[in-house]
Amino acid sequence: MHNEKGKNGDEYRHDAFIMPKMRSKLQKPKLYRVLLLDDDYTPMDFVIFVLKSFFKKNFEEAMHIMLSVHQNGVGECGIYNYEVAEMKIIQVRECARQNEHPLQCVMEWK
Repeated sequence: MHNEKGKNGDEYRHDAFIMPKMRSKLQKPKLYRVLLLDDDYTPMDFVIFVLKSFFKKNFEEAMHIMLSVHQNGVGECGIYNYEVAEMKIIQVRECARQNEHPLQCVMEWK
């Protein structure tokens, strides 16, 4: 411990110690794919609406993803960290429910 005196005679104390040099490696957050699943009842225009509204896709991107959902049974909306992916899924499911569509939205670890 080291003591010093200030201008007005007060003592200042500080402990001197040497910190070992630590190398911390930041880990990238895990990413998740948000997917829309095909069903026989949700209209294609509603799927495009969802993609434009919640995933900020332009019309061409939304059309491409919607066709993938329709033809392949699944379409990737985007890749996000867990919290964002979870929020997008909640928003899509709630919107689909309010509009009485059975559209399903899920996530999978990338």
